[in-house]
Amino acid sequence: MWRHRDEGSQGMDRNGKDERGSQGLLFPGAGNVERAGAKDVLQTPLDGRDPAPPEPEEKSSDEARERYREERIAHWDEFARSLDRWRGFGSAYHRRLERVYQTLVPPGRRVLEIGCGEGDLLAALHPSQGVGVDFSGGMVHRATIRHPQLRFVRGDAHDLSGLEGEFDAIILSDLVNDIWDVHAVLQQVARLAQRQTRVIVNSYSLLWELPLRIAGRLRLTKPSLPQNWLTGEDIANLLRLAGFDVVRSWREVLWPLPTPLLAPLCNRFLVKVWPFRHLALTSFIVARVPWRRRRGEPEPVVSVVVPARNEAGNIASILERAPEMGSGTELIFVEGHSADDTYQVIEEEMANFPERRCQLLRQSGKGKGDAVRLGFARASGEVVMILDADLTVPPEDLPRFYRALLEGKGEFINGVRLVYPMEHQAMRLANLFGNKLFSLAFSWLLGQPIKDTLCGTKVLWKRDYEAIAANRSYFGDFDPFGDFDLLFGAARLNLRIVEVPIRYRERTYGTTNVRRWRHGWMLVKMVVFAAGRLKFV
Repeated sequence: MWRHRDEGSQGMDRNGKDERGSQGLLFPGAGNVERAGAKDVLQTPLDGRDPAPPEPEEKSSDEARERYREERIAHWDEFARSLDRWRGFGSAYHRRLERVYQTLVPPGRRVLEIGCGEGDLLAALHPSQGVGVDFSGGMVHRATIRHPQLRFVRGDAHDLSGLEGEFDAIILSDLVNDIWDVHAVLQQVARLAQRQTRVIVNSYSLLWELPLRIAGRLRLTKPSLPQNWLTGEDIANLLRLAGFDVVRSWREVLWPLPTPLLAPLCNRFLVKVWPFRHLALTSFIVARVPWRRRRGEPEPVVSVVVPARNEAGNIASILERAPEMGSGTELIFVEGHSADDTYQVIEEEMANFPERRCQLLRQSGKGKGDAVRLGFARASGEVVMILDADLTVPPEDLPRFYRALLEGKGEFINGVRLVYPMEHQAMRLANLFGNKLFSLAFSWLLGQPIKDTLCGTKVLWKRDYEAIAANRSYFGDFDPFGDFDLLFGAARLNLRIVEVPIRYRERTYGTTNVRRWRHGWMLVKMVVFAAGRLKFV
């Protein structure tokens, strides 16, 4: 439940205080960075401390900044008064933005939009808790009337000290080109970002400066004052200076007019491919605030899920070789309708290693994906891993994945077999060629480098897996392998994907459960399906 500190206040003055002296908005009971069960703190530009106050500027600069601010407030207040009579062509562009943001922010999230205008974008995301901030009192008034279920606050993006709470997404849509000091605003945003927060920025391309200026003078689009016209590289650099890590970036909207057939063709398909993407109207960037554990905090428990089908000869080696990690390692064997005595061997070997923390499950469904989902559901650790029972990925390599996750290098750690030379017969030539092709396809689809989609070893926080599982309906239960269910879900949540190279070993027992041509065709279908859900939206 969102509320003002002074429930009767309706706006803020130019100093960031509301008209009755209140300092803005807060989450009741929130504001403490550390949450129950968390083992980390934010890594801001000063390693957890609030950013240093800006250096004092010359008086002339203060006056110029104040004139800039007042001019824009007056401009947007005047525009707010004219909106009931407005008949421009910008609605198609804004509807397209809403569709793109809906793929980035699942329903039911906690969302803050800075520079919210009338609040239509915020409302389109169906947040569980939605807060909009705008320095135009006219816009805030209209937003409050249009979307009474949301909370809107009048305030300046350069000073968000009156806001507290936790947000899953912070949105700056078409804002950075219109503000005085982008770096200062991003530092304010960093103060509000938690480890799960994704900051999403979109801004106009410099290529469109002249067309938009002409359209504004013809009253075809919203009139605007002189802009900053930052490039995507400029914004990414400013995000890094403010302490953010850029997760991915891309371009959207090739045809901003409501033209049947042509607009969908341009905006869903052509803008995604070369050379048309370079002509796009707006650039998107998703960023996160890196984090680190508190010094002295206990490390998490690790659950290693081992799907095992016809792998009786490898079970003893797994129990012998799997290292202890964190505050303890739990091995969860999920047996999948083996033709040999895998289940009985797991029972016997677990008895031979009483010091190991183990579970044995028998899956009722089919496929590795079903086994992984069962194992993760029963995992007690805060970190969950997959280790294939064929031991082609050595268990001794698992600590590398664990450290990459624990040190905040990424949030989804994926193994990659295609960096080092492989042992003889470790992977057939057709499989190797197929893996390289699919790595290119999935890198393009997900917007992050993915060199090996089918390496069985994947590591993530269990809370992130639970968020992926909660949004599984977006893709459906289509993946028999389990790898793509996780990769697509991680991309949907904009988790930072990092790959750890391993040396891929030859099997020493049994034969592969992968059927090259049947499963290869299945992968092609998954690429097409994912393209419709992630790329061509």
